[in-house]
Amino acid sequence: MSLQSDSPLAPYIDLEQYPIHDLDSPAGRALLERCQTDLRAQGACQLDGFLSAEGIALLADEAASLSDQTFRNEVEHNVYFEDIEPGTPEDDPRRMMERASQATVAYDLIPENAGIRGIYDSDDFLRFVGESLEKDPFYRNADPLGAVNLVYYEEGDELGSAGTSIVRSVTMMIQPAKTGGDFEYVPYLRSETEENYPRVKSLLEGDLTEAIHLPSKAGTLAFFRGRHSIHRVTPIEGDVLRVNAVLSFADKPGHKLNALTQEMFYGRTA
Repeated sequence: MSLQSDSPLAPYIDLEQYPIHDLDSPAGRALLERCQTDLRAQGACQLDGFLSAEGIALLADEAASLSDQTFRNEVEHNVYFEDIEPGTPEDDPRRMMERASQATVAYDLIPENAGIRGIYDSDDFLRFVGESLEKDPFYRNADPLGAVNLVYYEEGDELGSAGTSIVRSVTMMIQPAKTGGDFEYVPYLRSETEENYPRVKSLLEGDLTEAIHLPSKAGTLAFFRGRHSIHRVTPIEGDVLRVNAVLSFADKPGHKLNALTQEMFYGRTA
C-alpha cells in the first residue's frame, strides 16, 4: 500500500499534493520550503486544495452535526483582548473597540473521534506546522476551550481587527461565505519588544496600506504568525454560512487563553 492509503490523514487531506505524512521525501521537503518561504516573506501561508473533496464533505457533515453546540457571541473588544488599564490615554489604541460576532464550538465539545481532532492530534500534522514555522520544539495549545474550534459566521458576522495571545494559528476553510468572510492581516506589525502603538492606531483608523487580503475557497489551509500580526475576518454578506476550523499551537508547553478571551468567545471559563 502507498503511504497515502496507510495514513489516517488520507480521508481528509490531499496527501499527493501535500505530502505532510512524508516530509523527508523530496516532495515533502519542497512543500516545507514553500511554506517557510511564504511565512518569512509575508507572515502567512495559504494552501488551496489542502483538504480533499472527501475531507471537505466529512468535515462539513461534522460541523453541521455540532452546530447546536455553539456559543454565539456579539461583543466589542480591543485589539489585545485585554481589560483597559486605568490611566490609559484616551487616544491610545488599547481603548479602540472592534466588533466580534460569530458562533463557536469549543474544544471540549468536539468529540474525541471527530475528524478535525484526528487531524489536530496527528504527529505528522504537528511536525508539518512546526517545521513550516521553523519552530522546534513545537506544541499543541493546552487550552481546554480554545485548542481547536469550529467557527460559524452568518450574514452580518465578522471578526474585528485583533491580535492574539495564541502564538500560532491554523485555519481550515470548510465552507466559505458567498461574499465576505475573507482573512485580512498586517504581518510583523508588533514584536516581542515593541507594540508599535502608533501603527496599530492608524490601522484601526482605516489605514490598510500594508494589509494582505487572503480570500479562501473550501479546502484551503492557512496559517500565520499570529502573535506579531493584526488580523480580521471581513463582514459576511449573503445567506451562505461560513464555517471554518481553527487549530491553535504554541512555542511553549501549557499555553492557555486568558479568562477574558475564554468568556468572550465561549461564554465560560475553564
